[in-house]
Amino acid sequence: MGYLKQFFTNVFPDEAVAESGNSFGQLTESELEAHLGINSYGDFTLSNAVRPAYDLEVIPTSGFRHDVYRDEITKQDVPVVMAAVSREKLFDTFMQLLDPLGPTVDVVIETSHQHSSSGHQDLYREHIDMPILQSILWDYEDLLVNDGCTGIAVLNPSTPQELQFDEHKLLIVYGQTLTPYEGVLIDAGLNCREEMKFITEAEHVHSTNDEYVQQFAELKLRLGIDEE
Repeated sequence: MGYLKQFFTNVFPDEAVAESGNSFGQLTESELEAHLGINSYGDFTLSNAVRPAYDLEVIPTSGFRHDVYRDEITKQDVPVVMAAVSREKLFDTFMQLLDPLGPTVDVVIETSHQHSSSGHQDLYREHIDMPILQSILWDYEDLLVNDGCTGIAVLNPSTPQELQFDEHKLLIVYGQTLTPYEGVLIDAGLNCREEMKFITEAEHVHSTNDEYVQQFAELKLRLGIDEE
């Protein structure tokens, strides 16, 4: 079970994996290992962070679509663009999407390493220069791309705009002006497909390991986030 454990650590309790109706729980160990070992679907390559359900209700593909987020505090609708990017272009695309946010930003890093599947912890750092942030993030490319229990959001409150690189390795941008971000996605070879589905819209499983837990702690220190 060494290979398999990384896909269930701190994400699903053991009993949840075997629940009736859970497609993972219906599999033999060999079937499960074979499924989790699939890295590509067509021309879309997964990172190590997440795998779709065995029944492939949603097949991972590249592309982006638009949505709307309802801000319950301001009672305003915020335009959203969501994207799935194949692994070989994923981190470069994320880094390019940072540029339109401006020269100084706030950062939120998210962890669910020590939490159940329904919980996570957000750690906030205000006012960091974009070149410094990008330099730090390049050092943690493996963590950000392949750990299914680490996510990051970068935001400019004065715009306001926000870019999320979430635990599922989706790229999500919130803001009234999305054209610059759409241009980055198009330059990365992505097509706008409003009907597309994302891996989050069906059963899926996350991956993590102890090395990523340590790397997350190091990233927190590099960003100047105090222990809580």
